[in-house]
Amino acid sequence: MIQFDDSGRRVRPRQPAPVALGSSVKRYAAVFGPGLVVMLADTDVGSIITAGQSGAQWGYRLLLLQLLLVPILYVVQEMTVRLGIFTGRGHGELIRDSFGGFWAWVSAAGLTVAVMGALVTELSGVAGVGELYGLPRAVSLALAVLLLLGVVLTGSYRRVERIAIALGLFELAFFAVAWWAGPSPGAVVANAFDIPWADKDYAYLAAANIGAVIMPWMVFYQQSAIAEKRLGPEHLRAARVDTAAGAFITQLVMAAVLVAAAATIGQARGTGDGPGLQTVGDLANALVPFLGQGAGKLVFSLGILGAAMVAAIVVTLALAWGVGEVAGYKRSLELRPWDAKWFYGIYCAGVVGCALLVLLWPNLVALNVGVQILNALLLPLVLGFLVALARFALPAEARLQGPYYAVVVVLVSVTTVLGVFGALSGAGLF
Repeated sequence: MIQFDDSGRRVRPRQPAPVALGSSVKRYAAVFGPGLVVMLADTDVGSIITAGQSGAQWGYRLLLLQLLLVPILYVVQEMTVRLGIFTGRGHGELIRDSFGGFWAWVSAAGLTVAVMGALVTELSGVAGVGELYGLPRAVSLALAVLLLLGVVLTGSYRRVERIAIALGLFELAFFAVAWWAGPSPGAVVANAFDIPWADKDYAYLAAANIGAVIMPWMVFYQQSAIAEKRLGPEHLRAARVDTAAGAFITQLVMAAVLVAAAATIGQARGTGDGPGLQTVGDLANALVPFLGQGAGKLVFSLGILGAAMVAAIVVTLALAWGVGEVAGYKRSLELRPWDAKWFYGIYCAGVVGCALLVLLWPNLVALNVGVQILNALLLPLVLGFLVALARFALPAEARLQGPYYAVVVVLVSVTTVLGVFGALSGAGLF
């Protein structure tokens, strides 16, 4: 029987680590999921467009950055792993208990803005793919909403996780897109290290890539998912592997999109004057002539749909979990909708509301730009709370300390500064 404490948190004994033959394999299989899902969601429609723009404007000159972002992704999300495993609580609840209700609601407000912006972006991507095949926006959005509601309203956490992974794996289609684009290995290597540090436009796009790596909903989702699965300290190593694998895969997908754009519409020796790519339609219209109207267009569309749908599931669940952790209502995918009305109600309202916004709003590009700027400006708050919790809210044996703590602070500081710089320069303030 599922029980909840006074704060709405699910209570049940932690699952013991398996000890039978093959226990390591079983443990890893049981633990894997939250890290991989959240990383696949990180490669969302906005990130794919950013990678495409990077390749179109600068060839392979931003390729090395995609690989350098792997450890940054891992370091940030590994802190959420520690917090979820050693406290058994979600991010919003831990902020509330550690810093008070005011700051918890501030974090929840930031999460809400970030989630709404991300969900609009994902559903815009779905609508864009539908339009590639002549499907009216209302039809493609309705199908997406039905799928998103059906996945969560009829499933347990493990079922939702498996469906999210299955959808996210469609992103691997971008490896085929990069292969079909026919990049020259010599040009890739030569231009990857030919970095125009002094060019302001290059610096802005590099900052945009860095600023898009860490989103508030990623932190909330993975910590809440770990708490939902009731993982304990004995699962820490497997959870870290899950997170590392996800970080590696998601940045390889970003690299594949960049390579495809660079090998086709980009200029390996360009000057930063490549075409502007702000929507799925822009990217598709630029790539399809090189990939073909048949299989190439289909594979590209599957990659976009996979990225959009897994991200939509993750960001909306992050909102429902995060607000619940602050407000104290019951929040678990193991409960039926009538037993957790606020949890499922917020999920449904987010999906349906953002779908209507995508359907009716006349200028989604301008809306997305504004949300991305605000999202990057939230990095100091999000990462500041994360580091503080990892330093002070964990038991002594698990908290950040020593040289690793210094490395984390440096990486987080650089990511925050560059993300904020990218947002402000994009707003014309630099």
